[in-house]
Amino acid sequence: MSTTRHVPRARPETLAKRTEILRAATATFGAKGYNRGPLTEIADQVGMTHAGILHHFGSKDQLLVEVLKFRDRTDVEGLQDQRMPDGMDRFRHLVRTAFANESRHGIVQAYAVLSAESVTEGHPGRAYFEERYRTLRQDLRDAFEDVCAERGITVPATVDRAAASILAVMDGLQVQWLLARDDVELAEASAFAIEALVSAVLDPRPSPLGDAGPGTGAAGAAGTRSAEA
Repeated sequence: MSTTRHVPRARPETLAKRTEILRAATATFGAKGYNRGPLTEIADQVGMTHAGILHHFGSKDQLLVEVLKFRDRTDVEGLQDQRMPDGMDRFRHLVRTAFANESRHGIVQAYAVLSAESVTEGHPGRAYFEERYRTLRQDLRDAFEDVCAERGITVPATVDRAAASILAVMDGLQVQWLLARDDVELAEASAFAIEALVSAVLDPRPSPLGDAGPGTGAAGAAGTRSAEA
């Protein structure tokens, strides 16, 4: 006799309500942060009680985790098999994401607020962001390795720096854009930075900054790239 447990599928109306709650939580956490964003405010937005929210998600901590997963799903909407592309298309996808983010102010704000909060002690989102950044850095390294293999070149030692820098530039530009949307071109600036960093890895040139410091600085990095090219 089979002992496989049957897990019932959520009804469409339940899924719709969960999505509504996640959108409301994204707005509240984005505006007030996790600690100061009350469940009662989220409940009011969707016409429920505090207990109703807990019925769907169990706890405020779990709601935060689901909000972050919800945000991740928006990044792969429209992609084949809901999967990130490989090689150079991975970098093109990042540029397209930056353009899409210009029309997703609420999601961008929630991500910026929650990622910054996650560095604080005991924050329930810390493990998520640690794993997210670790995964994204590896994904970008893999993309660089794919492109290098296609071009028949040795993978430069600069790929790890470039992967971290691409993520830092994208997240940092989002903060600048949130603070001054009329002054910062989120998409165009992101595209410019990503193109520059990819080019620095695949087509290294001597640094125009000259001697910017001991070996670990721009000059040292340029010298390393030139030697490896």
